[in-house]
Amino acid sequence: MSTSVTPSPSARPGASDRFEAYRDLAARFPDEVVTRAEVSDVALPGEAGTLALITLDNHAGPRRPTTLGPNTLIGLGEVLTHQAERARAGEIAAVGVTGKPGFLVAGADLGSIKDLTEPDDGARLARLGHEVYDLLTEFPVASFAFINGLALGGGLELALAAQYRTVSSGARGLGLPEAFIGLVPGWGGVWKTPRITGPKDAVTLMIANPLHNNRSIDGRTAYAIGLADALFDPSDDPSDTTAFVNASLQWASGVVTGDAATLAALEAQRDRDRSDAAWDEAIAEGRRIVAAKTGGHVPAPARVLELFEAGRHRSRAESAAAECQALADLIQTPEFHHTVYAFLDVVQKRSKNPAGAPDPALARPVRTVGVVGAGLMAGQLALLFAQRLRVPVVMTDIDQARVDRGLAYVQSQAATLVSRGRLSPEAGTELAGLITGSVSKDVYADADFVIEAVFEEMGVKKQVLAELEAIVPADCILATNTSSLSVTGMAAGLAHPERLVGFHFFNPVAAMPLLEIVRGPATTDRVLATAFATARDLGKTAVLVQDATAFVVNRILLRMMGEVQASFDEGTPAHVADHALDPLVLPMTPFTLLAMVGIPVAQHVTESLNASFGDRRFPVSANLQRLIDAGRTAIWAKDLKGDRIEAESGGATGETIPAGTAAMLEQGDAPQGAEELLVRVQDALAEEIGLMLEEGVVADARDIDLCMILGAGWPMHLGGITPYLDHTGASERVNGHRFHG
Repeated sequence: MSTSVTPSPSARPGASDRFEAYRDLAARFPDEVVTRAEVSDVALPGEAGTLALITLDNHAGPRRPTTLGPNTLIGLGEVLTHQAERARAGEIAAVGVTGKPGFLVAGADLGSIKDLTEPDDGARLARLGHEVYDLLTEFPVASFAFINGLALGGGLELALAAQYRTVSSGARGLGLPEAFIGLVPGWGGVWKTPRITGPKDAVTLMIANPLHNNRSIDGRTAYAIGLADALFDPSDDPSDTTAFVNASLQWASGVVTGDAATLAALEAQRDRDRSDAAWDEAIAEGRRIVAAKTGGHVPAPARVLELFEAGRHRSRAESAAAECQALADLIQTPEFHHTVYAFLDVVQKRSKNPAGAPDPALARPVRTVGVVGAGLMAGQLALLFAQRLRVPVVMTDIDQARVDRGLAYVQSQAATLVSRGRLSPEAGTELAGLITGSVSKDVYADADFVIEAVFEEMGVKKQVLAELEAIVPADCILATNTSSLSVTGMAAGLAHPERLVGFHFFNPVAAMPLLEIVRGPATTDRVLATAFATARDLGKTAVLVQDATAFVVNRILLRMMGEVQASFDEGTPAHVADHALDPLVLPMTPFTLLAMVGIPVAQHVTESLNASFGDRRFPVSANLQRLIDAGRTAIWAKDLKGDRIEAESGGATGETIPAGTAAMLEQGDAPQGAEELLVRVQDALAEEIGLMLEEGVVADARDIDLCMILGAGWPMHLGGITPYLDHTGASERVNGHRFHG
């Protein structure tokens, strides 16, 4: 295949009239990192003609995602206009769009969108996107998108605009996350997705995945649901897209020439259920998800669903007009601006420059890892270290039966990853083979990094660390996965406390992105730098926290849960207590979270907090202790048959308290209403966070926000927990000042 590079056309008289109405909008964003549309002419195999391959590249380094701002869109539109002229002149047989290594496009430039202040600005930006994408959809010859990497939001919609799509099996991060960030897929995605994948998978992409911790899909899944017409493997080098692009060009040649086998496979791949029954089922599922996840408190998901339902009977142009209006409306909402702060300023910017992290150059390599313990948490840790670091990991426990159970868990998880297409059979075998077990800690004699994941009791942890210190090399890092205990206390009996660091993961380990790194009083910069480097290699966002009981996330969550539990103990009806925080749209209610964490675990952490901070802020519930003593695992028993009483009037479907449980519980005579309890929780959180910042547990309120977003699923539309407390007035009511000026 021969290629020749054609420079992007500069603005020419008569060539850019289509975009004249948007140039003043683009001029307001002189700092936009423009993604260039660079054209190469490629000779298609089989003498199928020339394909103009447009590569999107911002030339901002390999890790800087490409994005779509108004200047980028106009530039791409000009290039597509010029290529359409060439197509009509017979110079090219097809056009294709792909991206720089690792990215097609990461989506719209939120930094640009958040600065749109006029009511019509959002609609104009939406119309600009449609103008550009329509060029690809209505291209006079075949148009292709070669999805080589991350494609989110407007980036995926760009691919949907093409007439044909291929995807790399190595692509990660594909999705339509607009409902999560406070918008709608406003460049055609709402209308096109159900017509490509069928309505059922469209609901998954546009509603279910965004509202499930902003889940994305990979290339194999995209092909499986019909989002792409063909699937090809990349080369082993992620920075080299040649193999994938060449395979895509070969396939495109078959489409252009009308190859019978290619077209037959294409027809079969596009055979999706778009029946009335499928639409009815998808709409019902979308309604169920939006109601369950938002309770009507968040506007964007409901707007996506509205557009999806109406789009069933709309033309593409009619849907485009509705999408533009929806974007114009949502860009003006507080929820969108809160999300932009949480996503851009906190999750994106703050996480990349962790406060207090030492010079990364001080970090030493980690080539062998030990995990003390072989239970569920230990098994998750072993899998994570082996899969992300690709190094040998050894688990130990007190007897062979426990070790065997731990290894069996690891092997089953590796097999599950293979069965779901996340790993090849060879990679699954390799992963399981990296993890071994032993009953002797002597296997850690050559380890670089050993983390304990044993019972959350100070004496047990101190004993384990002392045993390790007598075995491991002098430069081995010792880490504790404690969720609430003092790292200082653990270090007190060590001969070399300088190498101990807190390394607190959240459950489930593979899914939760936060890692609280705890610096003890003697922890060296070299140890800390290695901890941060290891966290990065594990794919985690690390936040440095000082050694204080329960650190950040658990301290805040236990204060919140404690206020709700105390209100219940004082006489508030169970349903009122458990659902008073529903307007926040938290991932789960307090009683559900209590059951998931485990009542004994929550009580144990509360006791630690009580010992440190007293009864007023962290009372230990006598009711919970009664449940623990009786072996009860929850307050609610959902859909329990037999011995039960129904939840109070207004309770959620299936929420019941078993009669035996109810008989144990003692309540006072001072009930609160839902609004009163919500304010009580707001004020308690404002107080606790204010004290944490005074104590220097973290460097800044943004670190609190980052921890709660990534470690507790704090909703993005609230803008982080400290801005939320500012907006509600709790910060000033309690502390006399806002967390943010």
